[in-house]
Amino acid sequence: MLISLNSVDKVVNFVNAVSRFDEELELKSGIHAVDAKSIMGVFCLDLTEPIELVTDHIKSEMLLKILNDFKWQKVDKYLMKESMVS
Repeated sequence: MLISLNSVDKVVNFVNAVSRFDEELELKSGIHAVDAKSIMGVFCLDLTEPIELVTDHIKSEMLLKILNDFKWQKVDKYLMKESMVS
């Protein structure tokens, strides 16, 4: 799953949210991989790009719902320009 953590608030909210769960979560950006529960580790990643969330298994439905809030969604730059002009 690709997630978006493109602001300080998103990083803080993400780390606080996933830290409450037992699942092991890893974030990968390029050649770097960090513990998703480490705020310092997350800030070492390139937050301008989507980040890959890696885990073996997610047991909690609540965690899945939380992760969906951070899911990266591709925005078509052409459509974005059109909506700004209208």
